[in-house]
Amino acid sequence: MNQPSENKKMSFTDKMRVWFRWYLNPIAGFLNRLGIRPNTVTLFGLMGTIGVAVLIAFGQMTWAGILLLVMGPVDAMDGALARLRNEASAWGAFVDAVTDRYSELFLFLGFLLYYMAHANALGVIFAYLAAAGSVLVSYVKARADASKLDANVGLLTRVERYVVLIPGLIFSFLTPVLPLAILVIIAVLANFTALQRIFSVRRDAHRRLSKS
Repeated sequence: MNQPSENKKMSFTDKMRVWFRWYLNPIAGFLNRLGIRPNTVTLFGLMGTIGVAVLIAFGQMTWAGILLLVMGPVDAMDGALARLRNEASAWGAFVDAVTDRYSELFLFLGFLLYYMAHANALGVIFAYLAAAGSVLVSYVKARADASKLDANVGLLTRVERYVVLIPGLIFSFLTPVLPLAILVIIAVLANFTALQRIFSVRRDAHRRLSKS
């Protein structure tokens, strides 16, 4: 993953990577000494997230949250390792982006299977809406970037979704409705974020058109 340029508006995710460089870089150095490549770390993160999804599907919400918390740093580790090895590339960024989407879809599939098994129609609906919103947030950004339009805004990007999801899973033992509550929050705010980005792109497109 390429590091954002200084003149580009940084997302919360970008800022998190900068803030936690002190933690990520030493681990990346250790992995580099072991000869581990960035894409290997990316795929390991995907496998870990599939494990989280399986735990969710079987109703092991607290363990799923703990595993997701453990796997969280892996999501940023591939980029830190790529920069350390001078292997940051468009292909690496592409693989990372695609596996991120698969990871989230597997997570929400876990919720979908769990609520289907428990005949909870609301849970099924909000699992679908959370998955749709999460994918749309990233898709709108990708299409905007391809058109060189500004969509670097949003209330609930991927890092924020995990900030909501992880404690909601870990503390689900306090009340069984907590996983559904976090799904509702993600479903509503992720789709709201997608709309924020759509309107941001619209403003930027109109601004550029008026200047031409």
